Parts: sequence; structure tokens; C-alpha cells
Amino acid sequence: MKTTAMAWILALAVTAAVTTSLGEAQSNAAAATDKVTITGLALNMSNTATGANQTIRINIDRWSTAAQRQQLIAAFLEKKKQDDLLEALEDQPEMGRFNFPGYMGPDPNNTMRLGTHIRYAMSHPGDDGGRRIVIITPRIIGMREEINNPRTTDYPFSVFEMRFDKAGKGQGKMAYGTKISFDKKKNAVELENYGTEPVRLNNLVLEAKN
Repeated sequence: MKTTAMAWILALAVTAAVTTSLGEAQSNAAAATDKVTITGLALNMSNTATGANQTIRINIDRWSTAAQRQQLIAAFLEKKKQDDLLEALEDQPEMGRFNFPGYMGPDPNNTMRLGTHIRYAMSHPGDDGGRRIVIITPRIIGMREEINNPRTTDYPFSVFEMRFDKAGKGQGKMAYGTKISFDKKKNAVELENYGTEPVRLNNLVLEAKN
């Protein structure tokens, strides 16, 4: 389902040339240098297993630079195809990793328990002394998924948006399977989630790592 509520998240990464809000976001972006761990609960609000809770853990060891962000912008806007953005994102260095500790469901690629590499992570200062963190990363798609459910392979990105207060407490949203497209008529980027709603991230705690 296409969602406009989360469309501005992508603007932080790939739509500087087609949105006016990014210029301000870029100029005010914090040059984060710390390493952080984020833990919390992921509440599934999609049409599958609605209301299911799962612990999530996100480790960020480095942050994307302005130059890396610009590479992603250029890659997407050149042809306005998500395959070009996906390729550019896969070429980015590993920024960290996220996983779901204690996950007991099907996990053919071991991505839920062992985790997925993060390829884009940006931290921006919040209005209350806190911070806003945006993560975009390629989703691991295994052979079984390609064979059994090929429609989901059109949703190759995972997107996070999280907001924290100055004490490190926060909440956010995660779209685990996302399609990114460009609407030429609207001259705008669109995000489409595989599912009716993104995952809600509740009771988030951000801690600095030594």
C-alpha cells in the first residue's frame, strides 16, 4: 500500500533535487560521530500477524556522510529507478546491523535472528535536544522467497525513522519491505509498503557504546 505519511523519510536520502524540505534538513544535520545501540519493541500493524510484538536491536557503528548521501541522490535521480538506488546502496560500507533477538518464527536466511547490515544511517538534531535517526538498507532476499513469493522481491528496501528525546527515549516506524518509485506527474518520490501499515517501534532506548 502506498503511504504518504512516510514519504518524507526518503527525502532525507534521495530527493534533494525534487523536494524543498531537504535543503533545510541537510544544513541542520548533525555530524554524528558516536556509536549507538537502540533497543525496543517492534509492533506489527500490517494485515499479517497484527499486534505481534518482537524485540528489536539496532547497532550503529558509523554514520553516512554528506558525500555518501549525495551519491544515493544522484544514483536515484539519474534514471529515477529503484534498481539504481538499490545498487548504489549495496555499494555503501556497512554502518551497523539490526536484528530481532529471540525471534522464533521462520527465518530461512537467518536475517531475523542474526541480522541485516545497515548501509545508510543519518542522525539529525531534534527540536527538544534529542535526535532523529533515519536508516535505509537493502533487504536480504533469498532464493526461497524469489521462488515462492516473487511479488515481495519488488520491495527490496527496509526503511526506519526514529525520534528520541534528550534522555534517549523514543519511538518510530519501520517499513520492512518497501518499494521506491518516482511519480513523474507529481514530480515526487513515493514509498509503497508490502503490507497495510509499517511496523511501529515502541519503547525505544538509545545508548552510546564505548
